[in-house]
Amino acid sequence: MGKITNDTFLRAAKGGKTEHVPVWYMRQAGRSQPEYRKLKEKYSLFEITHQPELCAYVTRLPVENYNVDAAILYKDIMTPLPAIGVNVDIVSGIGPVIENPIRTAGDVEKLGELDPEQNIDYVLKTIQILTKEQLSVPLIGFGGAPFTLASYMIEGGPSKNYHKTKAFMYSEPKAWDMLMQKLGDMTVVYLKSQIRAGASAVQLFDSWVGALSRADYRTFIKPVMERIFSELKNENVPLIMHGVGASHLALEWNDLPLDVVGLDWRLPIAEARKLGITKAVQGNLDPAALISPWNVIEERAKDIIDQGIQQPGFIFNLGHGVFPDVKPEILKKLTSFVHEYSTEKLKQKLK
Repeated sequence: MGKITNDTFLRAAKGGKTEHVPVWYMRQAGRSQPEYRKLKEKYSLFEITHQPELCAYVTRLPVENYNVDAAILYKDIMTPLPAIGVNVDIVSGIGPVIENPIRTAGDVEKLGELDPEQNIDYVLKTIQILTKEQLSVPLIGFGGAPFTLASYMIEGGPSKNYHKTKAFMYSEPKAWDMLMQKLGDMTVVYLKSQIRAGASAVQLFDSWVGALSRADYRTFIKPVMERIFSELKNENVPLIMHGVGASHLALEWNDLPLDVVGLDWRLPIAEARKLGITKAVQGNLDPAALISPWNVIEERAKDIIDQGIQQPGFIFNLGHGVFPDVKPEILKKLTSFVHEYSTEKLKQKLK
């Protein structure tokens, strides 16, 4: 093990032809798996991610159980923040809670820099274990994008409306820009370290950026995203962008020097192509469909695959992550279905 024998995901991410549509699921490692739930009786998320052997086991479990075409590293988008001076606690039932939220330009100035070898060596060790010894599919590394990280840092935890974050952005443009630059630097260093440890692709999660208008995105966020992806480009691995409720920003992402635009369920793939999305696309089954009867899941998956294969560069995924109520056997069945149905459909296209 440790050598990639299934590179379907990588070929699709670069817009290449594949024999079947590759599939992986956001949050495939973790909450819905019985083996993981058993581990969580003994260990916290923090404890799992800090033990490379254990974290590697959680990461590779869905590859073994579901036969997906890529693994995604099991960790949290908050992982690098303590290293730069953000005291974050993952509170059960709430999510990340930050005890020293950013309120002033002075708070931003105090933020430090990430040294991956010193601060997150356990993440790099997990990647090395997986890619050298355990996986035969690509490993996707990831990070939180600057807006989403900033929203936690300013709000102090999850938010429904991001009022404090936007108010800071509007009223303190210089401090906001400094925050974006510092988080941009951290993100580049963080993702490069994951790639150099062995990750075959990286995905940036801008989970909450859909809260912004297109004009605000262009003014306050796009410059730092341009810089991040430009600096990662020379690593020669697929770069993926994903957000939720951000269909109005899909064309903005298409402009960035990245490879794959992740879509949630609100924007059909065929429509995205009509709008002018030229990059490879990833998505976009509504995760809620996974607790519906199988015939509903199958019909929806067929529709997404039919739209996705109209041109090369399509990866099947969900529009957001797997949630705890989803039965593992459904994900296994769905993976087989995507592989079989897309193989047949792609053969027909060649005739």
